[in-house]
Amino acid sequence: MHESTPPPPLPTDKLRFALPPKHESIEDERRHRKERLAGALRIFGRKGFEDGVSGHITARDPEFSDCFWVNPFGMPFRHVTVSDLVMANAEGQVVEGDYHVNQAAFTVHAQVHAARPDVVAVAHCHSVHGRAQAALGELLDPITQESCAFYEDHVVYEAYTGVAVDAEEGRRIAASLGSRKALVLRNHGLLTVGDSVDAAAWWFLSMERSCQVQLAARAAGRPVLIDHRQASATREQLGGDLVAWINYQPLWQHISRSEPDLLS
Repeated sequence: MHESTPPPPLPTDKLRFALPPKHESIEDERRHRKERLAGALRIFGRKGFEDGVSGHITARDPEFSDCFWVNPFGMPFRHVTVSDLVMANAEGQVVEGDYHVNQAAFTVHAQVHAARPDVVAVAHCHSVHGRAQAALGELLDPITQESCAFYEDHVVYEAYTGVAVDAEEGRRIAASLGSRKALVLRNHGLLTVGDSVDAAAWWFLSMERSCQVQLAARAAGRPVLIDHRQASATREQLGGDLVAWINYQPLWQHISRSEPDLLS
């Protein structure tokens, strides 16, 4: 019997692999961030992360570094389009757009952005499993590959002082976050940051699921912890913002193709 020769492997440079785009102009970069912000809000809406008018994702403007694009106050996440987004300054005053912003949430976001020039986007929502974890006031344990991405790279903010409406509270939260990617706000919820909207959104989605897994595992028995060396090594492999960006792309492709009106 004649054996056929298998086809040769294709050159790797001929295969598609998405990486964060480089922009030719400020306008292109602004448009890109706004598109990704509108898409992330819709994904969060699909996941049921909004609770009334609570919850925000902010994206730093690429030209005006102390101004931030944010979802309009009172608009359902699943309805947000690029043209609905509002830009506010560090004091929460609207400088572009047609809607108000939620001052309580924006105060925290603005202080995190101010303390972290490396951060492009901040995500905070009152998701169910994030709130359950926050009610325990505990960190994520290294019990899965995904939770290891947060190993020694997130912290619990121990205070609860009600709705954060003053800049000083925002500064304390930002100081607690430090250089980490994520924060458990005790009795409140989760907050994540990233060097792109995609990364910040992915970290929130992954952290919420990690909370869900931890709560379920503890309810079923005693979870087995991954040891420090392996947890640290896994974080080094999977815990960077580029990895988060790559992981997020299937979600972006799905929402932008299934709901193209978000780009309007």
